[in-house]
Amino acid sequence: MARFSRSDFTLESFRRQLANVDALPQLCVLGLASGVITGAVMVAFRLLLEAGAVLYMPGGNPEAFEGLPPWLRSLLPLVAVSLIGVLLYRQKATAQKMGVGHVIERLSYHQGRFPLRNWLNQWWVGVVSVLGGLSAGREGPAIHLGAAASSGLGVKLRLPNNSLRVLVACGTAAGISASFNTPVAGVIFAMEVVMMEYTLMSFMPVILASTMGALVAQVVYGNEPAFRIPEMALGSLMNLPWVIILGLVVGLLAGLFIHISRHQRLQALPLWLRLGAVGVSTAIVAWWFPQIQGIGYDSVAAALNNQLEINVLIALIIAKLLITALTVAGGVPIGIIGPTLVIGAATGALGGMLGGFLWPDKAADPGIYAMLGMAAMMGAVLQAPLAALMALLELTHTSNIILPGMLVVVVACLTSRQLTGCEGFFISAVRYGLHPLQQPLMQALSRVSVPAVMERSLVRTERMITPDQARKLLENNPVWLIIERSSDEKTVLALKAATLARWLLEHDEALDGKAPPDDELVDLLEIPGQRLELAPIGLQATLSEAFLKLQDDALGALYVVHGYRPKQQRISGIITRGAIERYYYYADPKDNDPPV
Repeated sequence: MARFSRSDFTLESFRRQLANVDALPQLCVLGLASGVITGAVMVAFRLLLEAGAVLYMPGGNPEAFEGLPPWLRSLLPLVAVSLIGVLLYRQKATAQKMGVGHVIERLSYHQGRFPLRNWLNQWWVGVVSVLGGLSAGREGPAIHLGAAASSGLGVKLRLPNNSLRVLVACGTAAGISASFNTPVAGVIFAMEVVMMEYTLMSFMPVILASTMGALVAQVVYGNEPAFRIPEMALGSLMNLPWVIILGLVVGLLAGLFIHISRHQRLQALPLWLRLGAVGVSTAIVAWWFPQIQGIGYDSVAAALNNQLEINVLIALIIAKLLITALTVAGGVPIGIIGPTLVIGAATGALGGMLGGFLWPDKAADPGIYAMLGMAAMMGAVLQAPLAALMALLELTHTSNIILPGMLVVVVACLTSRQLTGCEGFFISAVRYGLHPLQQPLMQALSRVSVPAVMERSLVRTERMITPDQARKLLENNPVWLIIERSSDEKTVLALKAATLARWLLEHDEALDGKAPPDDELVDLLEIPGQRLELAPIGLQATLSEAFLKLQDDALGALYVVHGYRPKQQRISGIITRGAIERYYYYADPKDNDPPV
């Protein structure tokens, strides 16, 4: 039986294993831990919302704005935007970024590392925006809090950056799962919207994280569906044309929502004017229609059960859409998934009522159309059709809705993309100066860290050495020689050990048995051969980071620095452009001896 030493199971060994593309068991362990941590964070956030609601909301319900006096519910948005303006916008611009867009940005440009200040701001901004009566959801805060908490686990353990990317996806999925009790939708959302890729190595840990997040939330809140609705079916196929028309209408509404929320002229207005417009417009509409405030899941439940009047449905479609889009354009960091579900449900319910008026004998129940409108609006706004379908199934627990749901979601997504020119709410948010890791090359290289590909066989040497010292350097058959230069020379150079071996052979042949001079020295910068100029890169970096750094034509390779204190850092290996290219084309990290 094979014996394993205790050192085989050290954290350092765990880090080395995670650097490889096939570190599935280790990633699954991280997924489990991420799910538990994120689930606990989500429970804490929901409890914080409930604790704040106890102070002034009827029955301690965070969504019971209808039970408040008109003057109070109109005052709340003004107070909310004032707090956000005073407490958030006096901080640095980098500390004001939150939500799903911030998660994608950190994943794209910062290897999934999150600033602590933004994470702390997300707690109170999320609570203020929801309890302050703004048209806001809790999904954006849930995803940011979960992704940053999971990434923080990896940063604390000093894990390689490729595993941080997976931890961000795990936290995203667990955040959605724990917040809404939708584990499958959480997985699909993380892969479709945040990671923007589907791979086995990411799927399995994300599934485990989403499962654990849901289990932690179910321990506190139980395993009840988000909405209770009676059994309904589409009925006659005569409803399918009306389903297609609903998809067209919802797609146009989604395009309108995105265009307003990303309108550059609105975003260019002075901050005080934008925040004032958000607070005043929300306060005016809330005086007559408090249903537009908060997340609005109580309104979704009422729409699914045909309990909303036509004027309320119209207000939810028009007023909530415009106010939510204005809130985003105004610079208030809010979650938009909840409001889009409300808008979609109201659109579907109103369409169902109109269908019942036109075809009273054949039309399906308006609740069916409300469910379809939810999925269509979410899919069209996010351009995430599969996540929308899974959310529809898990939120309603109605399996017979999937077939018409697929039709309406595809029609809505195509309408939003083709007729209104929208690529999706979060994609449009990151197109200005960011790349969302959609290139296959960068996706593949981001899954692996440099230790999996770097050449470890190297020795460090001074520039001037004797022939005997040169022979000793070659005793262990290194591949590379790192030439240490004087302190006034900033660059670091690398020489192939084979080059030095060839020079020594020619040198010995030239002596023809004669003894070399006692003071003979070998200048490693003068012997014939190619020397590569090196730049440092951290041991935790991914191949995508190394690839981008090597785009500088002056660099021939990178030396991998190991250690977290400057005086204790050491060189662990060398990685070349050729090694990265061979890994991408052949996926063989062992064959990493680059040509010279």
